[in-house]
Amino acid sequence: MSGHLRFRYFAHSWISDWNHGNAHFLRGLARELHRLGHEVRCYEQFGSWSLTNLVDNEGEKAQQAIEQFRREFADLDVRLYEKDPNLADTLKLELRGADIVIIHEWNDPDVVNTILALKRELGFTVLLHDTHHRAYTNPGELLKFQLQLFDGVLAFGEVIRRIYVDGFGIERAWTFHEAADICHFAPRQEDHAYDLLWIGNWGDEERTRELKEFLIEPAAELRHLKTVVYGVRYPEEGTSALAEAGIEFRGYIPNLTAPMAYAQSALSLHIPRRLYANGLGGIPTIRVFEALACGAPLLCAPWEDAEHLFRPGEDFVIAQSGQEMKHAIQWLLRDDSARQQIAANGRETILRRHTCAHRAAQLAEICRELMQ
Repeated sequence: MSGHLRFRYFAHSWISDWNHGNAHFLRGLARELHRLGHEVRCYEQFGSWSLTNLVDNEGEKAQQAIEQFRREFADLDVRLYEKDPNLADTLKLELRGADIVIIHEWNDPDVVNTILALKRELGFTVLLHDTHHRAYTNPGELLKFQLQLFDGVLAFGEVIRRIYVDGFGIERAWTFHEAADICHFAPRQEDHAYDLLWIGNWGDEERTRELKEFLIEPAAELRHLKTVVYGVRYPEEGTSALAEAGIEFRGYIPNLTAPMAYAQSALSLHIPRRLYANGLGGIPTIRVFEALACGAPLLCAPWEDAEHLFRPGEDFVIAQSGQEMKHAIQWLLRDDSARQQIAANGRETILRRHTCAHRAAQLAEICRELMQ
């Protein structure tokens, strides 16, 4: 393989990040591939669930988020397509001449299989990019894809990679972690407007117990502190529990404005879904990379860094219980030097190992390996 590659990247949405954290990394990765000189086209289906919910639920904030995306990622070639009777013909035109087609796992199976059916005729290499837990929790959904036609899988954790190799019989699979888009996620100089920040969605009962233990109960006991939460899909019981604990709930935050929120808080929290603390240990979600890139002092509910991506205890502090979380919050708010050191350590690790530029270089190397 020589020269630059023509990438075609299919994702659920590039425009919207509403309940769609995958967009954070994918945008940064596509931009870094472009900066390496590769041609990158980004595809999403008209009427995506995330974009539809963004527009339907967020009003003026939705318009601001879309405009901000267009402004900050003006160099991304984002193309919308319709799932209609002409889909195969449309995709054939778009994919002609492609070297590498990457399909993120959150795509319509009919669209995925239509792309795979064009592989032999058009001669491209095709990769599946999985940044979710369905391979572990709901493998039947992935079996709707003709997995045997993929040339390989990019899995965002070693445990997911092993499922594809051992469970699905995929011969070539790479561990391909998410990373921080440091073009947008970096420290900012802001006065602290609150003490404690958590950015995350309530989810589908995947961390209700953890939220109560590591966020709501400590905040209730430390009611004199100002705690702020951003996120979507909070049931009434969730917003009521936050209010009763004295926590201010602010709803949706466009991801590109999150660095300002990190800068305005003395401390930030990471509360992984139960899956990522247990069966899928070793997979940090995107918010860990982004918070550390912003120089946010980070406190974590329990999770195991099984793949040694970070330096637990140096890059962030892990609390094993709600009471430990409360004491860690009190300690770090009192100790400015410890807080600053942890923040500096975390950012240093991101810059050394976990930027979108690192992942773009890794992906280019994978493609070289595949196309030899």
